[in-house]
Amino acid sequence: MCGIVAYIGQQDAYPILISGLRRLEYRGYDSSGVAVLNGDLQVYKKKGKVQDLVDHVGRERVKGNIGIGHTRWATHGKPNDINAHPHVSGNKRLSLIHNGIIENYITLKEALIKLGHTFESETDTEVLTHLIEEIQTRDNLPLDEAVRVSLTKVVGAYAIVVMDSENPDMLVAARKASPLVIGIGKDEFFVASDATPIIEHTKKVVYLNDEEIAVVKRDGTLSIKNIDNKLLTPFVQELNLEIESIEKGDFDTFMLKEIFEQPDSIRDCMRGRINSEEGWIKVGGVEKNLDKFLNARRIVIAACGTSWIAGLIGEYLFEELARISVEVEYASELRYRNPIIDDKDIVIALSQSGETADTLAALTLAKEKKATLYGIVNSVGSSIARLTDTGSYIHAGPEIGVASTKAFTGQITLLTMMAIYLGYEKGRIPRPYYIQLLKELENIPGKVKQILEKDAHIKYIAGEMKDATNALYLGRGYNFPIALEGALKLKEISYIHAEGYPAAEMKHGPIALIDENMPVIVIATNMSAHDKIISNIQEVKARKGKVIAIINEGDTKIKDIADYVIEIPATDEPLTPLLSVIPLQLLSYHIAVMRGCDVDQPRNLAKSVTVE
Repeated sequence: MCGIVAYIGQQDAYPILISGLRRLEYRGYDSSGVAVLNGDLQVYKKKGKVQDLVDHVGRERVKGNIGIGHTRWATHGKPNDINAHPHVSGNKRLSLIHNGIIENYITLKEALIKLGHTFESETDTEVLTHLIEEIQTRDNLPLDEAVRVSLTKVVGAYAIVVMDSENPDMLVAARKASPLVIGIGKDEFFVASDATPIIEHTKKVVYLNDEEIAVVKRDGTLSIKNIDNKLLTPFVQELNLEIESIEKGDFDTFMLKEIFEQPDSIRDCMRGRINSEEGWIKVGGVEKNLDKFLNARRIVIAACGTSWIAGLIGEYLFEELARISVEVEYASELRYRNPIIDDKDIVIALSQSGETADTLAALTLAKEKKATLYGIVNSVGSSIARLTDTGSYIHAGPEIGVASTKAFTGQITLLTMMAIYLGYEKGRIPRPYYIQLLKELENIPGKVKQILEKDAHIKYIAGEMKDATNALYLGRGYNFPIALEGALKLKEISYIHAEGYPAAEMKHGPIALIDENMPVIVIATNMSAHDKIISNIQEVKARKGKVIAIINEGDTKIKDIADYVIEIPATDEPLTPLLSVIPLQLLSYHIAVMRGCDVDQPRNLAKSVTVE
């Protein structure tokens, strides 16, 4: 989950590295560091965010046109200056940055200590640095070969870049289960965890695959081989990304920008895939594999975090609209079970980044069991997109804020289109209702915009909630997962303990927590259970709980009994999650800001979980 960036060329490396680290800071912000080579190796490391590193370097001149940089999410070793990357070999010749986990680092470390190596940090990364040093010096190998041989002895995940002070015209990069992309400029190269640090310099990139090792040289040459020493041909791609999409623009934070981008991101997800006037909906990956979907025994959705919650909504959609059995699994649990999966099943992986380690591992397990793999991701060229048999992009654009917003609604939009398409193809959705759903889906972006116009009202309610220490979110049917998502958002960015529950389950435990200090957020837009939701609210009010209700416009019954209401436009019930989640995103955002929290970089979290 760390961010790595490297540069070799004719420009000063330090400004490029710092700019790149700022772009990658959403991947980790426990500490950061750079190493720049200019005759001597200059290494600067600092606990904290990238700005702390910049302040530490101060006015010191960091010159050199080859260098590596890193922003860390701590795994092995607490966040401090010593454990920060880059790490340097014992002979001070090599410097290395790493994203991932070396699982057998203790065994390797013990062997290296016996050979006379000493270690300064608690990290697995320093062990890898010393291993490469040992093999390079023992066997008198060039750097790229020393890296290749070393990686044959490593168990775990890695994306690394290595720099050799005795060979200042070359960088070596390698990956396994952690993303790495190489940007190709004019006689210069950029290496990074993703394309965000690269886009301002070049649009030509090469995505490394697992167990591939790249050598980039100052003379403009790029070579790639695999861990078995087979030379490969680089596949150069053109980035479809604009610099404006990774800037805050007029917004204070990336999260707020991304919340307000949702009318456009939902529309972009539907673009070219739906037309209510002509009466069609098309999802390419499903259409090409229609027989498999129609004849599938079941669909298994594997995901983590917010994506798992989107998967729960997918379960409601597929089962109600298409009558296909669905199981939603935490990928982190699925991968360590012996699940009953075979070639009659379709496994759908949901991931914003397309690099989530547990989801990738679950897919690998499903692949071994011959299931059809379908990926729903946001990041083009990501590992899940390449591992799956087929799939669809949500086209939400870059999501920089750690707490997912527009990627979540993009996932729901795509799952909704898939369910409607399959339901109609299976004859489960009558033509009039099918056209009605298409029209309502096309209206969703406009209705999201209407909700965003209530931001000032939602901010006022946030002010009434900001001092709470606990919160309870309740929902029924399609809105039960939205209750989970609302609670998760509040926990992630404001550090208020919150729980999401099915509304009817409140009586089976959580009701004991309710008092005058407990805000209870009720998502009450389900007309199919409206009277029961009113009963749930009355139960909360009887125990002096404060009720904030998300209701359909014009719902006077709930408005009369709730303490606060946020009205949203009505829509067909299967589409309500796309609307009911928006006020919860804004509510969490404003509460977090009022509490002085960093909404874009919440403590202990990182955007892309590329380690177990």
